[in-house]
Amino acid sequence: MIHADVLGERARLTPGKTALVDVAAERRYSYRELDERAVSCGRLWLERFGLEKGDRVGILAHNRVEYLDTFFAAGKSGIVLVTLGTRLTARELAHIVEDSGMRMLLYDGELADTVRELRDLDEAASFDVEHWLALDDPIEPADPSYADLISDLPEEDFERVPCDGEDVYCLLYTSGTTGKPKGVMIPHRMVAWNGYNTVCGWQLEESDVSPIFTPLYHAGGLLAFLVPIFVIGGTIVLHHGFDAEEIWRAVERERATVVLGVPTIWKLLMESPAFAGVDLSHVKWFISGGAPLPNYLIEAYQQRGVIFKQGFGMTEVGVNCFAMTVEDSYARAGSIGQPMMFTEVRLVDADGRDVPAGEVGEMLFRGPHVSLGYWRNPEATAAALDSGGWFHSGDQARRDGDGFFYVAGRQKDMIISGGVNVYPAEIEGALLLHPAVEDAAVVGVPDERWGESGVAFVVTLDGRAVTSEELGEHLGKHIARFKIPRIYRFVDELPRTAYGKVVKGELGRRYLAETAS
Repeated sequence: MIHADVLGERARLTPGKTALVDVAAERRYSYRELDERAVSCGRLWLERFGLEKGDRVGILAHNRVEYLDTFFAAGKSGIVLVTLGTRLTARELAHIVEDSGMRMLLYDGELADTVRELRDLDEAASFDVEHWLALDDPIEPADPSYADLISDLPEEDFERVPCDGEDVYCLLYTSGTTGKPKGVMIPHRMVAWNGYNTVCGWQLEESDVSPIFTPLYHAGGLLAFLVPIFVIGGTIVLHHGFDAEEIWRAVERERATVVLGVPTIWKLLMESPAFAGVDLSHVKWFISGGAPLPNYLIEAYQQRGVIFKQGFGMTEVGVNCFAMTVEDSYARAGSIGQPMMFTEVRLVDADGRDVPAGEVGEMLFRGPHVSLGYWRNPEATAAALDSGGWFHSGDQARRDGDGFFYVAGRQKDMIISGGVNVYPAEIEGALLLHPAVEDAAVVGVPDERWGESGVAFVVTLDGRAVTSEELGEHLGKHIARFKIPRIYRFVDELPRTAYGKVVKGELGRRYLAETAS
C-alpha cells in the first residue's frame, strides 16, 4: 500500500528534530509536535464533523502552521484537501467551491471580507458548504474555532485511514489564465514520489534548511520543497508572506542552505538593502523556476557567491521533473537539466512523432510523478492524458545531444509567422541578455501580411533609455532575423500571476485595444 503520510513516517524516525520554524509566531516545532497537530486535525474532521474518506475540505488562508496541519492531515485521514488562492475574488472562489463539492471550509480572519462575500454567494448558488471553520477570528458567532476544537479533543489513539496510491490526496486548481480553473487530482502516489525523487535528484540532506515564502496554496509551495525536505528530515522556515528584509534575516539566522523562488522574487530580494550584507556562506544553491531567469539576476547573485540552478515542473506532472549538477548549472546556462530518475520525457511534433535533438517539440511526460487528470472533467483529462499514459504538457522544448532540455515556451503562445513557428521564450531569453532590459514578454497578434507577428513588451532597468532599433539590432546577434519582433511596447511592469507567470492574454488584449482605438 502506497500512502503519503510523509510527516507521520518522519516523526517516527526523527521525532525530536526541528521540522518547522514559524517566523511570524516565533515558534519552532519538532517533527513529533507537528505530527501531533496533523493527527488532531484529522481526528477533528473524522470524529467531530463526521467527514469520511474522499470528502473535500477547503482552506483559504495565508501561510501559517494550520496550513501544514490540514495538508498532512489529508495524508492520514483520506480527506481530500482543496487549496484556495488568496488573491482570487469571491466569485472566482465560488467556482472552485462548487466544482470541488467541498463540505467544509477553513478560513483565515485576514480574508474576512472575501469569506463574507463568498458566504453570500453560497446562499444564492448551487453549492452548499456545511461547515465554516475559523482559524482565528470567526466571521459569524456560530462559526466554531479551529484552535478551540483541537484543544478540546480527548486524548485517544489515532489509526491512519488506509489509502491506496491512486486515492486523491488534494485538488490543486490551475491558475485559469486561459479559462476557468480546473482541479488537478494529485494522488497519494504522486505526493510521495515527488518527495523521494526530489531528494535523490537534487541530493537533499537532513541538514538542509529551506525557507518557504511563496503561497502554500500553490503546488510549488506545498510540494517543491516542503514535502521533499520533510522526507529527508530537514527544516522548513515558514514565512507568513513575502517580506524581503525578513526573508534575508531568516536566511542568515537559520543558515538556510537551499532556496526556491521565481524571477520576480529574486529581483525583489536583490533590490532589498539587506542583500549586499547578508551572510550567504552557508547556502549550497538557489533555484529558480516559473519563467526565464534574466542574466542580470544571475550575475548579481554570482557576485555574492551564489550558485543558481533552474528547474521546471507543472501541477499536472509534478513540480520537480528535472535535475542538474552544480557544474552543469554553469556549463549549460539556460537549461532546466535532465529528467529525474524514472521520469520519461518525449518531444513530439504536431503529428505525435518524436523530434530529433536540437528541434523543438511538445514535452510529454510519463511516470509515477504524473497526476490522475482533472476533477470531474473527463474531456480535459482525455485531451491531456493519452492511452499510453503520456501527459501532453503543452510546453515546447528542445533537447541537446547530451540529453539536456531547454524550454521554448507554451504551445499556445507559439507564433506562426509566415508559416514558420516562432517561440516567444527564445526571443524573451535573448531580450533579457540586453543590459538595459529588466523584464520582457512576447505575444503574438494578428498580422495581415504574415498571419501573426510578435509584439515585445519590455521593462527597462531603472527606466534606462533604449530604442526599438537598438533592441532589434541586439536580437539580430542572437536569433534569426525572422524571429525578431516588429513592434515594441515599453511598459512599467508585466502583469503576473501570484506565482510569477506573465499573463500574456492580458498583454495581447491590451495591445489590440490600443490599436483599435
